[in-house]
Amino acid sequence: MPSILPDGDPVPADGALPGSALAGLGARPFAFYVHVPFCVTRCGYCDFNTYTATELGPGASRDSYAETAVAEVRMARRVLGEVDLPVETVFVGGGTPTLLSPDDLGRVLDAIDKEFGLAPGAEVTTEANPESVDQAYLARLREVGFTRVSYGMQSAREHVLKVLDRTHTPGRVPQVVDWTRAAGFEHVNLDLIYGTPGESDDDWRASLEAALACEPDHVSAYALIVEDGTRLAAQVRRGELAAPDDDAMADRYLMADEMLSANGLRWYEISNWARDADAACRHNLLYWTGADWWGVGPGAHSHVGGTRWWNVKHPAAYASRLAEGITPAHARELLTDEDRHIERIMLELRLADGCPVDLLDARAVRNLVADGLLEPVSDGRAVLTLRGRLLADAVVRDLT
Repeated sequence: MPSILPDGDPVPADGALPGSALAGLGARPFAFYVHVPFCVTRCGYCDFNTYTATELGPGASRDSYAETAVAEVRMARRVLGEVDLPVETVFVGGGTPTLLSPDDLGRVLDAIDKEFGLAPGAEVTTEANPESVDQAYLARLREVGFTRVSYGMQSAREHVLKVLDRTHTPGRVPQVVDWTRAAGFEHVNLDLIYGTPGESDDDWRASLEAALACEPDHVSAYALIVEDGTRLAAQVRRGELAAPDDDAMADRYLMADEMLSANGLRWYEISNWARDADAACRHNLLYWTGADWWGVGPGAHSHVGGTRWWNVKHPAAYASRLAEGITPAHARELLTDEDRHIERIMLELRLADGCPVDLLDARAVRNLVADGLLEPVSDGRAVLTLRGRLLADAVVRDLT
């Protein structure tokens, strides 16, 4: 089951935010994340806040979920007041958002538009399992206002997908990408995972080649993390599967960067490559550059003006609170100036644009440049080298 929520400070029943959070509201970009907590089956590596039909229990259902999410959107409007807050991006994640109908997803998007207004040219993304959509679904999804689809491809090798407990077949991905383009979507992302037990270099190369053959304008590639409490972690602990090898994963990252770059996709964040600036995921860029966002759904996290909060995890508890007019927030924290400073360095340093060097210790910067982990400082920004990307966590520790 998903991991336990962190503790924090209590949240008022009406969800009211402190004055420090509301100060400057509207001057920063604003976005919505919508969490859809449903899956047909649970993948063995996943510790996200998702529920299969047998795990869900009474008090929540897919059929009523859109209206419950709309209730939280309306609560967001009450909490944030009447300040003009055009929504620059909406990202629907999961779980498997496309287990909901396009009309249900459109109903939530319409509520966001009515309550806040979508900014001109707003980016609206949903994640999708390749098996969960067809041509008619994608055509309707485009009609209700979505502009971008992110598919969980993970691998092009059946034996790797089997270890991950993924249900789609490799041949499904090219088919759904073609359907997505035909439906009028300009932006398509493919998510890949490297380092799965039993995956070879040739397997990973084949996955990259298969992804590139689909001609997406965006690819995300993530190292497999064995999360405590997952079925994969239990298999590794019992010795049924080998733990991911750090050196092998570094080699896979280098392979990904080389192949994606050679095919016109450039890294703009450590784990993300895009055809051009228009293809970059604007929603994630808002996370990495300190914007405000409201997270809708059970377990969703939000951030406004240095206040971060997270919702109760179970869909039934989430629905019950909103039905009673009570905030679904479980707890919150007020970030100190030092917290925000460290987070800014940690997040912005992941970007190809880097981090302003005046935020950093000058001696540490010089040492990291000498060690080949940072590029020589240019335009007042510190930027990771390729080797630095492999050791980004250590670089951040040195700088903070």
